[in-house]
Amino acid sequence: MDAVKPIDTLAFFPVVQSHLVELLRGLSADDWQRPTICKGWSVKDIAAHLLDVDLRLISLYRDHYSHHDGTVINSYQSLVGYLNQLNHSWVVAARRLSPAVITDQLAQSGPQIYALLKELPPFENAVFSVAWAGEDVSPNWFHVARQYTEIWHHQQQIRLAVGQTAPLMTAELYYPLLDTFARALPHTYREVDAKEGTVVKMSITGNGGDTWYLCKQPGAWQLFTSDTDTAANATIIIDGEIAWRLFTKGITRDEALNYISISGDERLALPVLGMLSVMA
Repeated sequence: MDAVKPIDTLAFFPVVQSHLVELLRGLSADDWQRPTICKGWSVKDIAAHLLDVDLRLISLYRDHYSHHDGTVINSYQSLVGYLNQLNHSWVVAARRLSPAVITDQLAQSGPQIYALLKELPPFENAVFSVAWAGEDVSPNWFHVARQYTEIWHHQQQIRLAVGQTAPLMTAELYYPLLDTFARALPHTYREVDAKEGTVVKMSITGNGGDTWYLCKQPGAWQLFTSDTDTAANATIIIDGEIAWRLFTKGITRDEALNYISISGDERLALPVLGMLSVMA
């Protein structure tokens, strides 16, 4: 087995950004108001959220400006609560904006984000850690990959609502998302007891799917990839059509059971269903 390697997602930003603007420009007035799997948010709300993220990143990296209201953040849950409130306040205010204004702004902000992220030294420490992977400090390449997953999965929430999911479900665009999401596996299993050498195999089917191996090492679980079949104590196979939803709270655990198969020790396989690769 080979240890997982850094993920280079930069080249895919212009592609998903272009897909987003093209999608939004083609939506009808009814489409903009459709509900999404992001509870309480419409298609327009998610588009506004994506604009919020872009503008905050431009403020941070171009203008070296950030704002914090003094909220005390001393735990993972307090961070999630703070982010939820931050996101909610923008979305509510942006309901005053027209779909055309939001789309035009995203068409301008996307290329700026790409240019700014390209300037980040990939192995230096990022401004923000990837907390859902259990990290207190993360390299820039992981921060950038996390941003890619944000753009991808929120756009796909819009696409799911309007019945246009295919453009992002290519191997080229879907695999980097899944590979980034899989980096949450060791943190997800941090309290799962197993003897050293225990292997959990997660396979995701379809375009962009692959296999990841989680192995219990001294003191921690570690993620690996391999081109050859490795004996596993537990194997879970997940339908690629719903994998992105499973890891972003877009489908319930009970619903997900209809799209998976498990062999071997079920106790070792089931924690995969609790993996979250978003701040939630």
